[in-house]
Amino acid sequence: MTRKIRTRIAPSPTGFLHLGTARTALYSWAYARHFGGEFVLRIEDTDVARSTQDSVDQILASMRWLGLNFDEGPIYQMQRLDRYQTVVNQMIASGNAYRCYSTPQELDAEREAQRARGEKTHYNGRWRPEPGKVLPAVPPSVPFVVRFANPQGGIVTWDDLVKGPISIANREIDDLIIVRADGIPTYNFCVVVDDWDMNISHVFRGDEHVNNTPWQINIFNALGAPLPLFGHIPVILGDDGQKLSKRRGAVSVTAYEDAGYLPEAMLNYLARLGWSHGDEELFSRQQLVSWFDGTHLSKSPAQWDPAKLDWVNTHYLKTLDEAALANLVTTQLHKLGHAAATNANVQPLCALFKDRCTTTVDLALWLSMYFGPVQASAEDMATHVTDAIRPAVKGLAAKLSTTPWNKVAIGAAIKECLAEHSLKMPQLAPAVRVLLCGRAQTPSVDAVLELFPQEVAVERLQAG
Repeated sequence: MTRKIRTRIAPSPTGFLHLGTARTALYSWAYARHFGGEFVLRIEDTDVARSTQDSVDQILASMRWLGLNFDEGPIYQMQRLDRYQTVVNQMIASGNAYRCYSTPQELDAEREAQRARGEKTHYNGRWRPEPGKVLPAVPPSVPFVVRFANPQGGIVTWDDLVKGPISIANREIDDLIIVRADGIPTYNFCVVVDDWDMNISHVFRGDEHVNNTPWQINIFNALGAPLPLFGHIPVILGDDGQKLSKRRGAVSVTAYEDAGYLPEAMLNYLARLGWSHGDEELFSRQQLVSWFDGTHLSKSPAQWDPAKLDWVNTHYLKTLDEAALANLVTTQLHKLGHAAATNANVQPLCALFKDRCTTTVDLALWLSMYFGPVQASAEDMATHVTDAIRPAVKGLAAKLSTTPWNKVAIGAAIKECLAEHSLKMPQLAPAVRVLLCGRAQTPSVDAVLELFPQEVAVERLQAG
C-alpha cells in the first residue's frame, strides 16, 4: 500500500470502553506506530438517546490510562451532520440513494408476508427508482428515510487482514437505511464518510462487523472513495464461554485501573489475547510496537483468563520503578482513608511487601496496618496468641521499648526473648504477627517491625 498508514478507533459513547474495544484500540494504535503512521480517535455518538458525556469521559480516561495516545481527535460524528447531509444529497442526485416513505407498519406487514412464503426478509424496493418504474405518489405527512441503492447483482469481496478472503453476494444484502426518519444518519453510512474524509487506510475491528462490511464497501465504491483494508478480530470470550460485551457486564478498562492493575500489564495482556510474537509472553510497549505488523493475529476467539492477567500484573508490579509504585499505592491508601500515607513513607513498605501482592490495591491493603489499627480474627488470636505465648510477647515488648530501632537490633532482641522463654521462632513469630499486623503470615518479623514506629509496635504487643 502506498497510502500513509492511518488507523482509528471509533467507540460508541453508550457505555464504558470495554475490554474488546480496548484491545481493538491497542491493535490499531500499535499498527500505526509500527509503520510510523497516525492513529485517530472518533466518537460515534449518533445514537443520541443512549450517548452520554460520562461515557465519553470514561473512554478518554481509558485511552489515557493505557497510554494509547492519538494524533487526531476526539472527532464527534454529531458535529459532522452537515457533511453527512451533503454526501447524502449527492448520492440521491446520482441515484445511489433514495427517499423511502414506507411506514413501519407496511414494512412489518411485508416481512410477515415474506416469512409466510418462506423467503428471506428484505425491503421490497417499493420506493427504489429504476428505469421505467413509476413510483407511488408521495404520501402526505409521512416522514421518509433515505436508503442506499445497493447493487443488485455481483459479489462483494475483500481480503481480510485476519480472516483472509471473504465474499458475500449482493443479493443477500438489503437496501440499507442511511438516514433515519429523524434526520440522523446511521452507523454504516457515517463510518464510510468518516473513514473517507479522514484518509483511514486500515480498519481493525471486532468480527461482529463482518456483516456490515459489504454495505460499507459498496458505499465506498458508490462515492468513488478509496477502500481501507479491513481486519476483523475474533471476539473475547468470558469464563462462561460467551462473548464479553457491554450488555453482559464486561468489566470496563477503568474498573481494572481502580482495582489496582497496571496499564503496562493490561496492555501486555490485551495484546497477547489474540496476537502472538513467537512464545513471548511478557514484553514492553516498545517491543509491541516493534513487532506488531498486523500478522500473527488469531482467527479464533480468545479466552479471558483472570489468573493469567494476575500473573502478568504481578510481574509488572515487582519490576515497576519503586518511586512510581509508591505513588500508585499512596493513592490507593488515601482511598482507604489513610491520609498520613506519603510517597516517602510508603516506598520502603512497598519494597518489603510487593512480592506478596498482585495489584496495588492488594499492596495498599497490606500496608494499611502501618497507618491505622488492625483487628485480628478471633481464630488467629485463639490459635497463635495463647496463654503459653503471652508472657514471651510481653517480654519482647519490654525489650523493644529500649532497643535501637533497626533490623539488626530488633532481631537480636527477638533472639534474646526466645532464649529466655525457651521458645522457637515458629512459636513466637505468629503471635507477634497477629498482634502487630492482624495476620499470621508476613515477611520476616524483624523487617516488618523495623518499618513500624517504635511506639506503635510496642503498644500493639503490650496490648496482646
